[in-house]
Amino acid sequence: KMALLAWRVLVTASNRGIGLEPVRQLAASPWPPHHILAACHHPNGPRGKVSQRLCDPLELSSTLFFAPADMVNVPSIQGAMQAVGSHLKDEGLNPLINNADVSCHATLHSLDSQEMLSTFATNVVGPLQVIKEFLLLLEKAVKCAGKEGLSCSRATVINVSTKLGSITLCLRVPQAPMYSYRASKDAQNMVKKSLAAELQEKGILCTAIHPGWVKTDMGTEEALGCVGKGQQ
Repeated sequence: KMALLAWRVLVTASNRGIGLEPVRQLAASPWPPHHILAACHHPNGPRGKVSQRLCDPLELSSTLFFAPADMVNVPSIQGAMQAVGSHLKDEGLNPLINNADVSCHATLHSLDSQEMLSTFATNVVGPLQVIKEFLLLLEKAVKCAGKEGLSCSRATVINVSTKLGSITLCLRVPQAPMYSYRASKDAQNMVKKSLAAELQEKGILCTAIHPGWVKTDMGTEEALGCVGKGQQ
């Protein structure tokens, strides 16, 4: 409870699906974090409508802050960092939940090189750029925590990944090849490993989670689980 209250959590791509759900659950919590920072492209646009989805009286929280950000546009990410930094003032950021993600079901015959590059830009380069730009706020959280070692109560980066990006596990999943998606998530997992090695000396914990195949715009209605259960 106390650790959750102290959170100043940023969730990227928070306008729908797996990105929206943790924002909704945290805002509805009896003990919401001090700050819930929701970053997405056009948060009040026709695809997102984040504020409208969170406006149920039981879920509305004064801790919410919306930061417009295009996760494949460096100036936009930098603008979001400035907005979040100004909002937090002297406080650091913890945790950072990287959720920006696109899926592509291309087979060998339907594969398009530009689509594959776009998938890598969103799933690999974008999350890494977000961490780069928000690093100062993560380091500030470490200093404010006044603790040693790696812990979610100091500073944490969480990448929303998938076992489809695991070379060992992916072939056990009976789905289309999904070349762009699987390759990009594998690359994202390697980026996470590299970040974990580099940032541990700064006291920043880096990890990845597999929320499961859940019913979202990307997961489709064929998915086995609901998005709320996946986030829990």
